[in-house]
Amino acid sequence: MVLNYIWISFFLVAFAVALVKLLFFGDAGVFSSLVQATFDASGSGFKIALGLTGVLSLWMGIMKIGERGGAVRLLSRVIAPLFRRLFPGLPEDSPAYGSIMMNLAANMLGLDNAATSVGLKAMQQMQEVNPDKERASNAQIMLLVLNTSGLTLIPVSIMVYRAECGATNPADIFLPILLATYFSTLAGLVAVALYQRINLLHPVVLAYIGGGSLLVGGAIWYLSGAGRAEIEALSSVSSGVILFSVIVGFIAAGIWKRINVYDAFIEGAKEGFLVAVKIIPYLVAILVGIAVFRAAGCMEMLETALAWACRQMGWGTEAIPALPTALMKPLSGSGARGMMIDTMNTFGADSFAGRLAAIFQGATDTTFYIIAVYFGAVNIKNTRHAIPCGLIADLAGVVAAIFIAYLFFF
Repeated sequence: MVLNYIWISFFLVAFAVALVKLLFFGDAGVFSSLVQATFDASGSGFKIALGLTGVLSLWMGIMKIGERGGAVRLLSRVIAPLFRRLFPGLPEDSPAYGSIMMNLAANMLGLDNAATSVGLKAMQQMQEVNPDKERASNAQIMLLVLNTSGLTLIPVSIMVYRAECGATNPADIFLPILLATYFSTLAGLVAVALYQRINLLHPVVLAYIGGGSLLVGGAIWYLSGAGRAEIEALSSVSSGVILFSVIVGFIAAGIWKRINVYDAFIEGAKEGFLVAVKIIPYLVAILVGIAVFRAAGCMEMLETALAWACRQMGWGTEAIPALPTALMKPLSGSGARGMMIDTMNTFGADSFAGRLAAIFQGATDTTFYIIAVYFGAVNIKNTRHAIPCGLIADLAGVVAAIFIAYLFFF
């Protein structure tokens, strides 16, 4: 519903601005530019979606091997001791624990469909022990905020879009996204813990959060003292080593589990092909809306206003072209994806703005959409502190993304 209003607004605002330009400034070509923008954007959307089929089929195939080979279950066992202490309201024998671990592990590995299905199952299992069926329980809110914070270890889709938009090294945003999404998740977790008075000083919780924070802090400390060439080389090498190790590791896990690795890959690749085909209408729709908004000069006006505000506060303006992605992300995943692609097409996939837009896209998730889907599935009407905690995580992810992008790419 939100995306519906946003999409309509793109056209209505563009039409109003174009009409003003025609009537008051004599710009006779503005409507021709709008029409041409619709043709160019629809063609671009189709080409991008078509180009996604190969890479998306590859990674969906690899992820299917990992899923069948037990990678999701392994990651679930690794994070289980921490998350059992973050859901103190659940009975110790609740089957929801298994679904929660699977949901978070699938999210970390970028298995969107699997993550959503087991996430909804976890919500339903928690709803069974929820004393007030219309009011979100503490456990349900914690799960939702951890989902909206967007913790992802392998941002496959973003790397795929960067490849399609001509990035020299599509994976160079791998490490920055990992750092930014960590801060987003940490902020969301702390916010919910403060609301629910969860003890974050428990030794097990401190070991996980403290250990992760030390690793992230150490990485940022090291990178802050390194030169740009060294940072780019480290990011490129680390992303390549990690991602290819994941591919080999998933295949090895499949061999260990004695599954038919090739058949599992083919099954996942088929899903990737279908996903690429299914997104064509959505991608064309949002890119056309953004294109007419930009062709009418509305995007330039928005960026000018944001740049003026930043200058008044003494901030740099290099991040301004990427901010529409950050502003759109809590409202609509497809809308933010369209903004990211538009930024990369306009400024270049390897530009500072193009890279920052990709980091924004990977740093958080669609807060309002996730709230609507997860709570709607169990008829929750009183969301309590879910929205403010989710937005705190979003804000932390945006701020961290800007800082990290300057550290890596400026």
